Amino acid sequence: MARNFNLSLPALPALKEPMTLVRGALGLLVLANLIAALFAFHVFGTSPAELDRRLTFARSSLAASQNRLGGSRTLTKKVDTGRTESETFLTTYASDRRHTYSTIIAEINTASKLAGMSMKEESLAPLDPIEGSDDLDIMTISVNFEGGYTQLVHFVNLLDRSPRFLIIESMQASPQAKGDTLTVTLKLNALVRGDTGSTL
Repeated sequence: MARNFNLSLPALPALKEPMTLVRGALGLLVLANLIAALFAFHVFGTSPAELDRRLTFARSSLAASQNRLGGSRTLTKKVDTGRTESETFLTTYASDRRHTYSTIIAEINTASKLAGMSMKEESLAPLDPIEGSDDLDIMTISVNFEGGYTQLVHFVNLLDRSPRFLIIESMQASPQAKGDTLTVTLKLNALVRGDTGSTL
């Protein structure tokens, strides 16, 4: 025997009823207050103490970075100044490799004549590379002179004021058998700059 089943659902309250609308609005307000309370008590966010700690750390990191930047700028400026002064020094006091020998010999000869010394034979040693430099060498020249003690002192003073960077490596002076004349052997070093392919 067939039976009819009639399931009846309770009637839903009408959505437009004032009571339903009020309850919905109250529910939304309670939910909004709950969310606001969660953020106010920093359940999901960062606490003020943590924010203050992060701000302090960021400020100290910024100060340290600025100090490092200032130090780097100072160091860069010093390196640039050193490079400029080095180039100026080499341009002023070092001779070009192609003309060094003739330049230095002419200068020594001029100084000896001004001092009253008689320049004799000279000899040139092979160029000695300066360690750590690609284009700088030391040239060593040995020169013999004859003259008196006063002339020798004057000659050394002239070399000391030379526009070239001349270094007196060694000096030997011995008196001759007759008179006050000295025989002097002078070994000088001079800076040489230029390409390795250049010749004297």
